[in-house]
Amino acid sequence: MSKSDSYYATAKLSGGADGEFARRTAARLEQIQSQLKAKPRGSRLKGKVCIITGVGSMAGIGRAAALQFAHEGATHLYLIDFDATNLPNLKSTIEEKYPDVKATVMAADAADEAAIMGVCKQALREEGRLDVFFANAGIATTEPLQTTSAQSFMNTFRVNTLSCFLALKYGSEAMRKTNPSRGKELSGGSIIMTASVAGLRSGAGTVDYSASKAAVNNMAQTAVYQLSKTDVRVNSVCPGLIETGMTAAVFDYARSKGAGSKIGQLNPLGRYGIADEIANIVTFLASDDASYVNGQNIAIDGGLSSSVPVVSGRWA
Repeated sequence: MSKSDSYYATAKLSGGADGEFARRTAARLEQIQSQLKAKPRGSRLKGKVCIITGVGSMAGIGRAAALQFAHEGATHLYLIDFDATNLPNLKSTIEEKYPDVKATVMAADAADEAAIMGVCKQALREEGRLDVFFANAGIATTEPLQTTSAQSFMNTFRVNTLSCFLALKYGSEAMRKTNPSRGKELSGGSIIMTASVAGLRSGAGTVDYSASKAAVNNMAQTAVYQLSKTDVRVNSVCPGLIETGMTAAVFDYARSKGAGSKIGQLNPLGRYGIADEIANIVTFLASDDASYVNGQNIAIDGGLSSSVPVVSGRWA
């Protein structure tokens, strides 16, 4: 189902300014969703070998990024998810649309050290280089502080934070290896980690989830000094409210109450985002166009984190 369907339904039922906004939003979401079909193939990732974790959701950021990487001419994509259910579909979709792009899918835990070390070595063995690692795997939690167990807290960190640490450690090691015979004369690469606006400020997630994402943001800032003068760049992206498999319960609940058009209304754009909008920034960061972007926590949230709370239409 199209992400714009709920807005179209709202537009039919609403009048006035709200109805017009719903119609414009629906059109905008539809335009974003169809961008890969509308624009010609690019070459921003031509020759690059890439690893992406957390690609299993059909509506997820990882899948959207994989398709954009392929669209931009990546040579080989190593695509990982803990749940293998949708991996064959992703592989066949890429191979049908982009026959020049190799797609290797594997069911693995992004927080498993042996698995991440292994895929980095596999990329070097098969392609002689590694250029991009998008550490996207993660989970969200809903329990309040009072009922969050120590075990649950540590599991959130294992999935959300340890997975990024392993991507940093083994991804950067592989990216520093040169291989002139495979077109890699110099050390370098791009590591992108999925954090969250919940890791920037409070109010967007549970204690364990927010803390795990704050740690990811800090790692992006800290790692660049550990990798000084290697040309391995590290950045994190901080999505706001994005409709993905992980956030489906939030959207389903709002829509069941007839409030689908109000999702995301607190940010200046007045709407939620979709996975393609995060993938747009990730693809930029993966490319050489972002060659001087390093150690940044980039909010992609419709403007939500730009201000302290305000009343719409008033200065204070």
